[in-house]
Amino acid sequence: MQTRLDFMSVQVRDLSASQKFYTQVIGFEAAEHSPPGAVVFRTQQGAIFAIRLPLPGTEISKDLGLGVGLWFAVEDADAVHAHIILAGGQIVSPPQPGPFGRMFVLRDPDGYQLTFHQG
Repeated sequence: MQTRLDFMSVQVRDLSASQKFYTQVIGFEAAEHSPPGAVVFRTQQGAIFAIRLPLPGTEISKDLGLGVGLWFAVEDADAVHAHIILAGGQIVSPPQPGPFGRMFVLRDPDGYQLTFHQG
């Protein structure tokens, strides 16, 4: 069986603060329409990622993102890194060679570690 990840969403504590982080710090573009309690981000290929309020019954821990790593392919890791630094992003690991090309890691407001790699 062949599979591929088609879409991903992560739970966040404060939807408005996280939307601001993902749009203003990282530069993602929010889709025109998102379901209630969520924000979908789009690329030229379509929607690929969303943030959402926690699902009912979810116990919110200190870091929602503990143990979760999200990887995003970009054309120029150094340019994206420079943009994120200027916007005040919290870098966990600076640009360096990685398994999929040049990469760096930053942390979002809920503790998710986001890796941007040149792909």
